Amino acid sequence: MRIESLRTRLRALGALPLHEDRILRDWVRNAGHDHGRRRPMDFLPKPVREALPQIDQELDGLARILSTHPAEDGSARLLVGLADGQTVESVLLPRDGVCVSSQVGCAVGCRFCMTGQGGLIRQVTSGEIVAQVVLARRQRPVKKVVFMGMGEPAHNLDNVMEAIELLGVEGNIAHKNLVFSTVGDPRVFERLPAGRVKPALALSLHTTRPALREKLLPRAPRLTPRELVEEGERYARLTGYPIQYQWTLLEGVNDGQDELDALIELLRGKYAVLNMIPYNANEGLPFQRPGWDKAHAIAAWLFERGILTKLRDSAGQDVDGGCGQLRARALDGAQPVRLHRTA
Repeated sequence: MRIESLRTRLRALGALPLHEDRILRDWVRNAGHDHGRRRPMDFLPKPVREALPQIDQELDGLARILSTHPAEDGSARLLVGLADGQTVESVLLPRDGVCVSSQVGCAVGCRFCMTGQGGLIRQVTSGEIVAQVVLARRQRPVKKVVFMGMGEPAHNLDNVMEAIELLGVEGNIAHKNLVFSTVGDPRVFERLPAGRVKPALALSLHTTRPALREKLLPRAPRLTPRELVEEGERYARLTGYPIQYQWTLLEGVNDGQDELDALIELLRGKYAVLNMIPYNANEGLPFQRPGWDKAHAIAAWLFERGILTKLRDSAGQDVDGGCGQLRARALDGAQPVRLHRTA
């Protein structure tokens, strides 16, 4: 279900924009319909009132939690089942955040990512994206949504932008706390500035070397790291939010002094934050996670030289739950680590 198709359905039943907004607001905030001074049943057109129970049932059936995998860092990875039997992953993040998936699978094929190994299966609809946020809100408060789960949001732009608009307008989430993560598709730099809600932007950088970036991200658009940063800088100045550059730290690949020197030259003076994330090891992939002491020393070295660097650990390290791993294990029938079933 797409959000716009639901709006069209409600309009056909006689709903006005304020009726549509109230119904969607109740859903995305996980608030129910019996709050406030007036219940929707008191002022909705009769055909809408009669259809509302069925609509609520359909919205509730868009996604369900199949299993929950709590981690020691306060996060929890969720294996989410969609109505057609496909699965995606969401992550409840510390400090009231949730990471959602925008595709079942992914076509970019990043060499270090489990999700991309199986290719793209289908798009996740705007309704299914918002449903992941609703599921998260049934577990804990959500004040931030990051589009960094399974899939490349730029390859599902219409659905992602619909979800972002609803979350930013009716979902009580600050626009700067909606974070659109992409490998750098040029369409992003055209569509995001034109949106009613302009999210923060996270760009997957991973290296300063064009040839290495093409190797690591084989089907990403052929923007060089410098071109990517130039596009990011324009968006940062437009929105007033710093760009978050993502750098998955791979042992012996992009952690050398040559990369660090080039990174300083590339990002110095930019309105940016560098999120450095030590690789979350995936069985069968030829990459290693550097030691935490080494990663900390790299982040500190960059920070001392003027690059705002945040060393982040991928949520769920201790449950072997890197993005795509839960789904992969579910498909092959393997038992997840520290599995906690959710009713």
